[in-house]
Amino acid sequence: MRRRKITPTACVALATALGAGVFLPMPAAHSAAASNTASNTASKAAVPSVSPTPQSLVAAGDPAAVTGRVLVVADDQSDSAARDRLVRELKAHGADRVDVVAPDGIPAAAAGLLTVRLGPAARADVARALGDTAVPDRAEGYALRVSGRKPHAEIALGGRDAAGQFYAVQTLRQLFVPSDDGWEVAGVQVSDFPSMPLRGTIEGFYGAPWTHADRLDQMGFYGDVKANTYVYAPKDDPYHRGRWRDPYPADKLAELGELVARAGANHVRFTFAVSPGESICYSDPADRTILKQKLQALYDLGTRSFSIPLDDISYTRWNCPADQSAYGAPGRAAAAKAQVDLLNDLQRNFIATHEGARPLQMVPTEYGDLTDTAYKQTMRATLDPAIVVMWTGTDVVPPEITNAQADKVSALFGRKVFVWDNYPVNDFGNTSGRLLLAPYAKREAGLSAHLSGIVANPMNQPYASKVAVFGTADFTWNDKAYDPATSWPRAMAYLAGGDRAATEALLVFGDLEHLAPTFGSTPWQVQAPALAARVAEFWQAWDDGRRADALTAMRSYASAIATAPATIRGGSVEKGFTDDAASWLNATELWGRAMIAMLDALGARHAGDEAKADGLLADSRDLQRQARAVRVDPPRNTWGSVQPKVGDGVLDVFLVQADIRLQLWDVAGGARNLALDGTATASSVEQDLDRLAARNVNDGQAGTRWSSGYSDTEWVQVKLAAPAKVGAVTLAWENACAAEYQILTSGDGVTWTTVSTQRPESCGNDVVRLTADEPVQYVRMQGVRRKTTWGYSIYEMGVYGAPVS
Repeated sequence: MRRRKITPTACVALATALGAGVFLPMPAAHSAAASNTASNTASKAAVPSVSPTPQSLVAAGDPAAVTGRVLVVADDQSDSAARDRLVRELKAHGADRVDVVAPDGIPAAAAGLLTVRLGPAARADVARALGDTAVPDRAEGYALRVSGRKPHAEIALGGRDAAGQFYAVQTLRQLFVPSDDGWEVAGVQVSDFPSMPLRGTIEGFYGAPWTHADRLDQMGFYGDVKANTYVYAPKDDPYHRGRWRDPYPADKLAELGELVARAGANHVRFTFAVSPGESICYSDPADRTILKQKLQALYDLGTRSFSIPLDDISYTRWNCPADQSAYGAPGRAAAAKAQVDLLNDLQRNFIATHEGARPLQMVPTEYGDLTDTAYKQTMRATLDPAIVVMWTGTDVVPPEITNAQADKVSALFGRKVFVWDNYPVNDFGNTSGRLLLAPYAKREAGLSAHLSGIVANPMNQPYASKVAVFGTADFTWNDKAYDPATSWPRAMAYLAGGDRAATEALLVFGDLEHLAPTFGSTPWQVQAPALAARVAEFWQAWDDGRRADALTAMRSYASAIATAPATIRGGSVEKGFTDDAASWLNATELWGRAMIAMLDALGARHAGDEAKADGLLADSRDLQRQARAVRVDPPRNTWGSVQPKVGDGVLDVFLVQADIRLQLWDVAGGARNLALDGTATASSVEQDLDRLAARNVNDGQAGTRWSSGYSDTEWVQVKLAAPAKVGAVTLAWENACAAEYQILTSGDGVTWTTVSTQRPESCGNDVVRLTADEPVQYVRMQGVRRKTTWGYSIYEMGVYGAPVS
């Protein structure tokens, strides 16, 4: 999707329970069914957590011990991928030998051996072993029962279809628990099925596409999290978009064939997308033939799902004169008419004539709003009802998706839509320098009744994307039971291979990479909510006189930040993740060390050792300079080699606050953000819009902003409540920031002194240090040169110091 210039807002906090060095336990998987009763509560606590959360999972009797030899009962109706994964998991959990036998070929010496039955739920032996465990009458559903009755422990895995068998095994692999004698499988009954038919990802971002190895790995990951859809649509694959008429070279076609096979082995529908809208002549039979040949080449490799994205193109002009003759003058209705003509042809004369092909998917040019137009009217009236329509939400990056919105857009297109969710994608300007590691959130429970499915558009960093995609898979499997605060630590534990220390470290790191920008005016997700809460607690305790306690608690968390990168790189976490996050991990270590040094400086000054405090303050400043000098390298994104953002707006602001406290230690009242009690004025406000007024720069709300008129010389200033010594000014810029600006101060608002000139390399959070020599009452940001054609735009302007009266 094209990242158009729309102003983002800062995010609202997602409550997270993250303690310093305290592991977030993985809660037991729970049943969403009303049949779960209080009688199950005590036993259920011992059941391991399962992701995605099953529809119904209850404790049911004794665990089954994994014996040295295990029998797997399977036949030609048993899914081969499920069987192979089952054997692998049994061998990884204590079985020295696994014999695969037919239902009628169980050896006489089977007594005492763990027996695992895998196949259709209706197969006689599987059905008997499942007993009263409900078998869902839903595609991809399964039933699982573990019976530890001695001397013959038995596990039944029955699927409604082949995918259901595979997903039963994916649940089973999470039920192994260590015992005194080795491994056992928790005694449970599971009745489970996906809430949404389409679940997974769309590789649809701009910038460097994933590598072949990246994609192969992703297919295994999707199998693990029960995602069944992968849409191949990388914007910068030339054969997908710009050179769509050209066939793939032989080596690339071979890679795609391998990827199709790997996807199939994990019950993932490889969906091949071609995006011809930039140049296609809709009415030209030759272009249609070429497009069908492109699809045929992938069909021949085993692909059965296809998509035609028509996003990010102009529909106010034609690519050929013939289209004007065929469809009329360019415009919304004419564009829809041409697109429908093409899409209906593909559905009826390619999809419908190819055995096993699934309904065609498409992305409309109007993909991100709820406005009825001639384009949508034509679509809903004439587009073949079998064709699946994708939608991104109320904007390119939606701050939320609700059931009401889903119903409205479904009415607009005349069918349940398939959501292309632009999270955690980080290919647009507001995400420059960011990994997006916050949990999947703000999608309303119950959407499964209103959508055909959801696919997440991931980051250019495939392994780091697994955090959010794990949550997306969890939500789409069972949206009514989904809880971000539960799913997020499970995602981190998955990446950490279950290692407790590495999971803790990932949670600390993920909190520092929590900010998720959006393009609209609705908040999305804030930066570092756990750290922000600790910072607030620290300053409250400090100002209340509980300084030693405050230092002890905060230093412990600062140490967790500083050591998290080394722990993450310690071997338990996937190497792909550490490679993706390398620059951010490097910067995090430096920021954490800078925080420790700053806290130690506060401690030394509190103890009366001013010289030691000065030395530690210098150390912290040097580490901060080193952290700001880190660059994302090598860059995979279109935003290039930039500073990786780590806890920005929280961690760096804490360091500024602490620095100023040290500088102004002897000033009565203590240093704080004086702007909050001041009055803001400005030279202009964009289009005189009240929502962009100057008062927004000092209201303490990160989601509001001031925006100026469209000239270089605009300014905004804060009149402090009283004269003060000022040690620093902070500016939280929106995307329309300054290429050059000055900080001016004044005692009377008439005579001004230029105290700093800044030329930031990118938009973000600027910290401008001042000498705090003389009291001032006015602080101004004076624009010199804009970075964009827009005005200047600032979320918050902080003035840190202490009153002198």
